[in-house]
Amino acid sequence: MKASIMTSIVLLTGFLSFGQTAEERGLQIAKAAEEADLGFGSSSVTLKMTLKNKNGQSSERFLETKTLELTEDGDKSLIVFNSPKDVKGTATLTFTHKVGSDDQWLYLPSIARVKRISSNNKSGPFVGSEFAYEDLSSQEVEKYTYKFIKEEGSNLIVEQDPVDPKSGYTRRLVTYNKDKGYRIEKIEFYDRKNALLKTLTYSGYKLYQDKFWRASTFHMVNHQSNKETLLEFSDYNFEVSLSEDDFSQVALKRAGS
Repeated sequence: MKASIMTSIVLLTGFLSFGQTAEERGLQIAKAAEEADLGFGSSSVTLKMTLKNKNGQSSERFLETKTLELTEDGDKSLIVFNSPKDVKGTATLTFTHKVGSDDQWLYLPSIARVKRISSNNKSGPFVGSEFAYEDLSSQEVEKYTYKFIKEEGSNLIVEQDPVDPKSGYTRRLVTYNKDKGYRIEKIEFYDRKNALLKTLTYSGYKLYQDKFWRASTFHMVNHQSNKETLLEFSDYNFEVSLSEDDFSQVALKRAGS
C-alpha cells in the first residue's frame, strides 16, 4: 500500500526520479541543444523548395539563406529567392529576439518596396509554403516554456509553449536526439484550437566542423490542408564572413534587386 501511495505522490507533484520537475528537465534539454550549437558564427546555404498541393501537384523554387549568430540576442537571417521568375528577388529579413516579438521584413521586387511583417501576421504562410513566418526564427530558449514528456531510446520529447500570445501555435512537441548533440529530429505543431496542424521532420543530417549538425532535408506536412513543403539544403558554408551590415533593410533590398 505504501508503494502505491508514494507513486501517486510522485505523479501528482510532477517530479522525475532524479529530483527535477518535468518543467525543469524540459528547460534543461532545450538549453543543452542551444549550447551544443553555439559558436558557428555565420553561415550560408542554398536550398531547393518543393511545394506539393493536396492533389499531389508540385512546383519548385530555388533560394539561399544567410545566417548571423548573435549571443546577446537571437540570430539574424536573410532569405532570397533566385527562381522561378514569379518569385525571383523576393527576400525576407528576420531579426529573432529572445524576448518580445521578432522583427521581420519582406522585399517585393514587383513594387521595389520593403514591407514590415506585423506581429499579427507571423502565423501566415511564408511565400505560399507550409512554413509560417514565425517558423523562420532561430530556436531561442526564452521564446517558450517547457515540459518534458517522455524518453524513447535516444530521443527526448519536450512540449514547448510559445510565450508570444500572437503565435499561431498553442504548443509544439519537439523530439531531440540526446546522442547526437541534442539535434532536433521532429517538431509537431498544434494550432490555436490545440489540434495537430503540421509535422516537420528533419533528415539527412551531416556534421560540420566536428560540432554542428545540419539536416539536408526539412519535410513539413500540413495535416489539415494535406499540403507539403520540402526543403533540400546543399553547400553549407561556415567559412563565409558576414556582419550585421549584411542584415539591414538596405542589404535586404539590394539582395532582392
